[in-house]
Formats: sequence, C-alpha cells, structure tokens
Amino acid sequence: MTQDVIDDLVRQRIRSLRLARGWTLATLGARCYLSPSTLSRIETGHRRIALDQLVPIAQALGTTLDHLVEPEDDGDVVIRPEPETSVGSTVWLLSRERDRRGVTIAKMRFTPDRLVGESQVHPGYEWFTVLSGTVQLRLGERTILVREGQAAEFSTMTPHAIEAYEGPVELLTIFDHDGERAHLPGHRHPQ
Repeated sequence: MTQDVIDDLVRQRIRSLRLARGWTLATLGARCYLSPSTLSRIETGHRRIALDQLVPIAQALGTTLDHLVEPEDDGDVVIRPEPETSVGSTVWLLSRERDRRGVTIAKMRFTPDRLVGESQVHPGYEWFTVLSGTVQLRLGERTILVREGQAAEFSTMTPHAIEAYEGPVELLTIFDHDGERAHLPGHRHPQ
C-alpha cells in the first residue's frame, strides 16, 4: 500500500468519524486545537498530514493513532483457518483472539472412530450447533441425539462427551476459556 493510499484512507477516516459524531470542522478544531481551515485542507488532501496533528485529532475523535493509520486489508476481517487433524477429528479454529470476547469458536468434524475417552467436567458452559450429521451428546447419565440444524447448550460441570452418531458429524462450537483447555489441547491462543 503506497503512502498516498494510506493518507487518503486516514483522511476518509477522520472525515467519517467527525461526521458520525455530527461535528462541524469548527467543533473538531476546538477539540484538537487546529483551525477549521487546516482540518478542511487535511480532509480534502490539500495539506499533508503531520504526525503532531494526527495525535490530537485521534484523541479528539475518541480513537487511537494506530486505528487512524492502520492499513486497510482483509487480514483484520477474514480468518483463513487451517485444519488440524487427529484420529477421527478435524478442527478449524474460526476465531483469532479468544481474549477479546473470552471465547474460542471452532468448526469440528468427527467420525465414529474418534477416540473420546472419559467424559469431561470443567467450569463454564458450552454451546454447539450441528451443521451436518447427528451428534450423540453424553451428558451425565443421559444420552441425547442432536440432529442437523439443532443446537445444544449445557453446563460443563456435568460430565459430558460429544461423539459422532452413525456417521460423520460437523458442528460449530463456542468454548469459553475452560472449555478450550479441556477440549482443544494443543489449540492454545497466545495470551
């Protein structure tokens, strides 16, 4: 991305943030100690943007310098998950920053030959929806079939295990921090 493209993007962001707040050039100028004519020339590209001007403009607009100048690409929006496979299981992590929302989102594919082992118990809640196939959810003493298009939510303090029932199953799941540690060993996000 060239400097001119970044400058244009910064100008658009300043103008958009100002207009979103319903501020005139005079209102923003009073908040960042720049004249309305200087701000107008910055927004229209008739004046180069100086770093010592960007900091007070960003503060006045309630944002950071980093947010004003960060390049625009799809890396902050599009997640390109890489599948991680083990016997009978494939996991695609669909969230990049667990700590932002406190959860990890994953797509999972299980086959009946997946090694499930003992039921898990940990603090928190778990949620999943079945994209295809049927899940056999062992929840305490109960066995519950959750079919395509259905969802399940339950306390993870109850012993639980999720298995494929009579064929492959794909599901979308949301784990809190404790669920991630219990169900996705080796799938740690940096903290």
